[in-house]
Amino acid sequence: MKFYRIYIELTNICGLSCSFCPTKRLPAQTMSVEFFDSIVRQAKAYTTEVACHVVGDPLTLSNLHEYLDILEQHKMKTVLTSSGYYLKKHTYQTLFHPTVKQINISLNSYNKNDTSLTFEQYLEPILRLCDEKIRQENEIFINLRLWNLNEQMSEEAYNEKLFAAFSIHFGILLESDTIMREKPKTIRLDRKILLHFDHYFTWPSLDNPYCGDGRCQGLDSHIAILASGKVVPCCLDSDGVIALGDLRLHSLQEILSTDRTLEMIKGFREKRAVEKLCQHCSYKSRFSD
Repeated sequence: MKFYRIYIELTNICGLSCSFCPTKRLPAQTMSVEFFDSIVRQAKAYTTEVACHVVGDPLTLSNLHEYLDILEQHKMKTVLTSSGYYLKKHTYQTLFHPTVKQINISLNSYNKNDTSLTFEQYLEPILRLCDEKIRQENEIFINLRLWNLNEQMSEEAYNEKLFAAFSIHFGILLESDTIMREKPKTIRLDRKILLHFDHYFTWPSLDNPYCGDGRCQGLDSHIAILASGKVVPCCLDSDGVIALGDLRLHSLQEILSTDRTLEMIKGFREKRAVEKLCQHCSYKSRFSD
C-alpha cells in the first residue's frame, strides 16, 4: 500500500475562525516533536511526501523548523498550508527549508475573518515571500489559493482587490470578468508562483443531507493523521469521526490492515461509501466518472 501523500497535523490550532471551515469539536492540541518523529519513521514506508496540515496552521508553531528538520532527516518532501497570517513568525530559512516542496496560502482567510489588519497589511508578507523566492531563485512552489469562484461571484469586490494588487506586483493583467468566463484552474504569476482557483466546498458531516455512494481518494491517494495521533482515511475528517486507529496504541501498519480499513478501500473501488460520514460527504462527487 502506497500513498501519494500523508497529511500529518502538527497542530489543530489555526488562530482564526474562517466562516468556510467547520467548527472545531476537538480540544486544541499540538503533536510533540518526539511523537511526530515516531510517526514519520512509520509513514516513510508508505509515502515520500507529507502535508503538515488538516485544519491547523503549522505556521502557528514557533518551532516549526524542528519538525521540518525531522522530515529532512527522513528524506521526505513537505507541503505547508497556511492562512498567511503567521508568515512573519518565521525566517525565510525556515519557510524555504530544503524539505519544503510547496507552500499553499489560503487567500480566503482574510475576507472571511474579523481582523484588525488592513488588506495591505495582510497581503504584504505574502508578496514579500514571493519576492524572496524570486530573488533566491528558489525551486519551491508558492500556491496562492482563491477558492471562492462560485457562480454568483459572491466575493467579487474582494477578488478584484486581489487581482489589482497582483496585476501591479507581478506585471500581469488579471481581469475578473475574463477569469469568471474562462474559469482557469491556475494562472502563473511568476516562475513556480501560481494563483489557484476553485469553489467553496461543504465539509463532510453527519449533519449534512444524505449524498450517497461514490468513489473517494481517501485511503487511495492519501490518509491523514490528526494531532492526537488518530489515523483517519481522509484529510477532510478533521474531527476523527472515522478513527481507524490511534498511533499511540498501534502501529500504522496494524491500523492500515484492519478489517474496517480494508472494507473502506474495497467499497470505494466498487463506488460504495461504506462509512456513514462518507455517505454524507458531497466532496466525493468531484471524483465521479
